[in-house]
Formats: sequence, C-alpha cells, structure tokens
Amino acid sequence: MFGEATRGFVTAVGGMMMQDKVIVVMPAYNAAKTLERTYNDLPKAVVHKVILVDDVSQDETVDIARQLGLDVVVHIQNKGYGGNQKTCYLKALEEGADIVVMLHPDYQYDSTLVPELIRPIQEGMADMVLGSRFLNGGTLAGGMPIYKYLSNRFLTTVENLVLGQHLSECHTGFRAYSRRMLETIPFLLNSDDFVFDTEVIAQAVAYGFRVVEIGVPTRYFKEASSVNFRRSVIYGLSTLAVMLRYLLAKWNWKPIPQFKKTLPEIISRYHLPQILRHPSSTSPERWRDSASPERWRDSASQERWQDSADTAEPATEASAKSARLGLGTPSRSDGEGGEQS
Repeated sequence: MFGEATRGFVTAVGGMMMQDKVIVVMPAYNAAKTLERTYNDLPKAVVHKVILVDDVSQDETVDIARQLGLDVVVHIQNKGYGGNQKTCYLKALEEGADIVVMLHPDYQYDSTLVPELIRPIQEGMADMVLGSRFLNGGTLAGGMPIYKYLSNRFLTTVENLVLGQHLSECHTGFRAYSRRMLETIPFLLNSDDFVFDTEVIAQAVAYGFRVVEIGVPTRYFKEASSVNFRRSVIYGLSTLAVMLRYLLAKWNWKPIPQFKKTLPEIISRYHLPQILRHPSSTSPERWRDSASPERWRDSASQERWQDSADTAEPATEASAKSARLGLGTPSRSDGEGGEQS
C-alpha cells in the first residue's frame, strides 16, 4: 500500500533525514482501458498517494480508480484538461505533498520512472522535471504521428528561443514539481485547456525556478488518448499566444497577472491554511517580494544556482551526476540555460 514504504528517497533537513511525501496526480478522462496498467507500474515504495481527478468520464474510469484504492475526485461538470490539473494540484497541496508528479493515466508514459523523475528535485537540482520523449530518440519508432512530431519540434524550438531554455520537449504529460514551485506560481490563472502545460513552463521560467528533463520512452497505441488534428492546431496557436504574453510581461509592455502575481495573492485568505504549508509566514506581500517576476530572475537565479552548486558539489561533478542520471542540461531562467497525448 502507498505510504507504507520502508525505503525511498529522503532529503536532509537540519541535519536530519526526512522522507519526501510524493503524491502522483492523474488528470483523467475516459481512461478506463489504461488506468490499471498505469497504476500497477507505479513504484509503491516511492509514491505515498495517488489522486485521480475525473473530468466527467463516460466510461468506468471512476469505478476502476476506486477499486484500485485511489483517492478520487469527480468534477460535477467537465472543466477541461487545464481545469482538471488545477484541481489535481490544489488537492495534492492540501494533502501535504512535498513533490507532485503529474502523470497521464493513458499508459503512454513509463510510470516506473517516477524515482528518476523526482530525483533532481530530491537532490536540489531542479524545481520542475519534464519527462521528455525526445531526449533519448526513438520517438517516431514509438508510434508518434508525424504531424505531432513536427509540430512538437517547431513549438519546442520557439519556446526555447523565447524562454531562453535548452529543452528537448515542452509538451509532455509526465512531470514533477516541487511544493515550493506550486505554492508560488499562480497556476489558477492559467487556461482550462491543453495549453495549461505550456503556461506552467513559462511561469516556472518567469519566477526563476530551475527546469530539467529526463528521457522517457514513447508508447502510442489504440487505447492511448490522442488530440485530433484540429485541436492540435488550436493548441499550437495557443502556445504561440502564451509566448507572446510572456514577452509582453517580461518587457513590461503589458501587465500579465499570470506572470506577475503569486498563488497566495489570487486565492481567498480563508483557503490559505489548507493549501499553503506555512500560511502565517507567507502573506501575499511577502511572497510578492520574495518571488517578484519584475527581475525575471536574471542575477538572482544565477546566484541561487551557483550557491547551491558551491555548497553541494563542484559544477563539473554536478554535470557528471546529471549525465549519470540521464538528465539534460539544467535549464536556467537567466537565459543561459504535451505534445498533448
């Protein structure tokens, strides 16, 4: 059972070793045929809890999830892919997650790789980790349609240029976030549609969080969810619109709340105690001062990265560790640095 693990990843806090609470969230819609396989592959020794948020599925997704013993939240009406994730992250924060893993329950992603996905966060190397289907190659051989492959390559190239990153993929449905990041970025202001994922990456960069990636295999098959060509075109245009808004906010040409405010500033103070770990010490004003995107994390991000490298290990050793873990180059928001299934 989850939460009964005798082994797993731990983090040193004040000289003491404490196990991080890892919660997997699954935004689900008509996932009855693939949910059980996805769940069974999860490493039970690492994952403390699985939360499935059902977006008014028309199949037996909810029944199967309950039979598997998952924590199930059922939307009263369909809220869309992004709206589903908003519920996922709020619920995970309320449950006390230290690390949140977002995993599509369509069995496209290898859920046995959760330990590798969360390790960079555990080791203080990242705040956000993407499971890239392009980092290790073999994407087309894994069954990705050619039009999705080409659009993914184009959009990721544009995003890298705008955000100053060096990521191999920005459109994956297998991700991990630190609690600190989810308690900071105003993800509730994001779209309820598929472009939510792109907005989160842009916010991570704007607020100075470190983004890295690991390679994951690609699995496309009949039962796996898929966005049709028309929706893919809409998603592509929406992604380009996010990049434009990011630049407008960065250059101070237009105030964009999703790149200026923090999560405590946009939620009711009556909900702060349930969502934030230390609500009494994290007033909106304090969070705005400590996480102000006005600076866009240029020098501050670099100093924080360098400080952690100096205290933890030399840069060359950190690079070697990244290579051993199969990580891409850690992408910084100082400019040095899914496809929806």
